[in-house]
Amino acid sequence: MISKVRAHVLPVSQRRSLDDLTQDLDLSSGDTASKRSAFWTMLTLSSVIAAGGVITDSTATVIGAMIIAPLSTPIMGIALGSVQRRRTGSLLIVLLACLLVIAVGMVMSVFLPGDYDLLSNSQISSRTSPGLMDLIAALATGLAGAVALSRRDVAAVLPGVAIAISLVPPLVVVGVCLGKLAGWPALGALALFVSNLFALVFAGMVVFASLGYATQVDTAAGRPTRRAYAAMALLFVVVLVPLTANTALTLLLNAWTSRTRDAAQEWLADEPGAEVTSVDANARTMYIHVRTPGELPPVGSLLDRLEGRIPDGVPVVVDSSRGRRIDAGTVGD
Repeated sequence: MISKVRAHVLPVSQRRSLDDLTQDLDLSSGDTASKRSAFWTMLTLSSVIAAGGVITDSTATVIGAMIIAPLSTPIMGIALGSVQRRRTGSLLIVLLACLLVIAVGMVMSVFLPGDYDLLSNSQISSRTSPGLMDLIAALATGLAGAVALSRRDVAAVLPGVAIAISLVPPLVVVGVCLGKLAGWPALGALALFVSNLFALVFAGMVVFASLGYATQVDTAAGRPTRRAYAAMALLFVVVLVPLTANTALTLLLNAWTSRTRDAAQEWLADEPGAEVTSVDANARTMYIHVRTPGELPPVGSLLDRLEGRIPDGVPVVVDSSRGRRIDAGTVGD
């Protein structure tokens, strides 16, 4: 069954040779000076553009920067080298590239005001709380990239862009957050990068091994590359556990936020023209933003409606469009 799927996805007539693949992915083979010059030049420029897109909250600019980002090359080089059990220097290049991108993000962060709310920027907030779906998307991206690189009839440009989007923007966000001394958001973006990196390398190893690129090495060594796969699988599990926990927490927060909105709408039902504009969960506190032409009803009834819908002990704050903030109290008290 597996061989049939492999033959359909990667037909023998369209498979690239190991020499061609190595020439493309190993920056230490062939014309090394030219390869590395192009890599560092394009990575620096794409990092600056990506940082500009993150700071201005421009999705189009971020995607445009990824079109020229070359980070997919050493990432897939790590996967190919791991399958062949051969040192290519790709790991060191990726490490140095990460430091460069983070440094660019830190430098670009000086253009942000001192009181700038980082989490109000969708390009930043969307990359500081990674979840299980991010890992699944990175796996699919890695598979697409490895398949495209292995086939002659599929251009590797677009999968390369997808791989770069999974890696460069999170690193830029790490730099921007560090530049503004925001440690926890930086840690969240770094966790997203690390999980994406492991997923991409793991997916690349699976594809390259299934194509037999490690056959000669395995025959000479007398055993398959079990150690490399075991190490990657262990790292994969280490990343999977916190991402799964964060996903579960996010789903719970979304459920509690929705229930809070419902309770607040019931609370304002008898007030003409009053409405709930948004509900946010921040620092274990529920913030309810409302718009009302008149006075708000007693907040005690709001807390009563929230009992049993969200956990006891959660503080509730009501923000009115008239500029009034009410600390409603704690649910369950």
